Amino acid sequence: QVQLQEFGGGFVQAGGSLRLSCTASGHPFTSDAVGWSRQAPGKTREFVAAIRRGGSTYYADSVKGRFTISKDNVKNTIYLQMNNLKPEDTAVYFCNADEYLPGQGTQVTVSS
Repeated sequence: QVQLQEFGGGFVQAGGSLRLSCTASGHPFTSDAVGWSRQAPGKTREFVAAIRRGGSTYYADSVKGRFTISKDNVKNTIYLQMNNLKPEDTAVYFCNADEYLPGQGTQVTVSS
């Protein structure tokens, strides 16, 4: 089975930006919706953003206006552009797609 792979995490100062990427080893994303979630230390995993096949996007209130989810159907990659990052965005970020195994996530750390 194919496992999702997340890339692009790192350490950034508050106000900075990062772009996360997610692939399934080049396989296409066929489910109606794919997205991102995150889990901070000591907290449960929470929804961050999703995009539907038709292009509709959905965001958690905490990231609305700062994060943008997109999907490249040629490169078979999902992106999460994160701007104006805040320390409370620190978490492991996971890509979600029902047709593939979950990945290991990518760590995002935002310093104040």
